[in-house]
Amino acid sequence: MSMGGTSLEVILVGVTAAISAQLLKCLINFVYRKPVDFRLLVHTGGMPSSHSALVASVATSVGLIDGYRSTTFAVAFTLAAIVMYDAAGLRRAAGKMAGILNRITEDLYIHRPDHVPDRLRELLGHTPVEVIAGALYGVFVAYLYRIQLGGV
Repeated sequence: MSMGGTSLEVILVGVTAAISAQLLKCLINFVYRKPVDFRLLVHTGGMPSSHSALVASVATSVGLIDGYRSTTFAVAFTLAAIVMYDAAGLRRAAGKMAGILNRITEDLYIHRPDHVPDRLRELLGHTPVEVIAGALYGVFVAYLYRIQLGGV
């Protein structure tokens, strides 16, 4: 890869940030809650936000390659902001609603527990801290990747 950077670099940075954030999520869960939960590798929610890590690393990588005053960076930054806002806003609200619906369902079926439908997933979004941590991690991964390539 040239020092100038390529689209492949941007993709690899994003994938690396997302996968390593999911692994980090498992490690953090293990440290604070103990049992290793490999389901966290494929679930949304939790610390740090892998979606935020992915989009922040992509935007940062684009900024490092094309410049922070480029149109491509503006597009990458805007999309990253939308994804992070959605993770902390809409998806988090949907998770809270799922929790309420689960409790209502359990109350309705209190006398017939064998008929209770499957529970809805409640951990869909992120707290603002999880989103910020994911974004900072993504920026870190992008810079680390560029340093490894001899850039920055």
